[in-house]
Amino acid sequence: MLIYLLRHGQTTGDLEDRFGGDYDDHLSDEGKQQAQNLSDKLINSGIQVLFCSPRIRAQETATYINSKLNVPIETIGDFRERNHYGILTGMVKSEAKEKYPELVALLNDTKNTIDGGEDYEVFKKRVDVAWSNILNQNYDTIAIITHGGPIRHIFRDILKQGEIKIDDCAYSIIEVKKGSNPTVISLNGIFIQ
Repeated sequence: MLIYLLRHGQTTGDLEDRFGGDYDDHLSDEGKQQAQNLSDKLINSGIQVLFCSPRIRAQETATYINSKLNVPIETIGDFRERNHYGILTGMVKSEAKEKYPELVALLNDTKNTIDGGEDYEVFKKRVDVAWSNILNQNYDTIAIITHGGPIRHIFRDILKQGEIKIDDCAYSIIEVKKGSNPTVISLNGIFIQ
């Protein structure tokens, strides 16, 4: 099986410099263009189904991609972004630094959980379960449209590739063969650090 692991496009929250995570924002105009450009790149990919996070930005990205592919879209709740920011979710970062400097400082460690946030181990487990369920699907080529957090976890903990930097609408192609570890075939806007 080939898995196209895709990140959504730029969001309105990015432009407003908000703490994202569980914040359910839309694609910006640039994000829409990024998704359109990505759809052009995937026309001949052979993708048979899109598995997508329920967040608006991922769903909108899937809609652009599917305008060229015309395949089923299946929403997978466990591919949503981690609610790392808890009570800071959706706040403009400068405002959050003023009101909650101690909470903002805690965010420097990914494994910290702040008030209202999702525990890192719980996040990892749900992404692991979603990934395992995908591997049991009967398709030759699929796409997963998700977020930076799940993609970083997949690269770090499942693919054992280490830390990555990831652009908007970046994607990787991963080959999964029964009985062997997944292999990263291609990186497009994803940089292993």
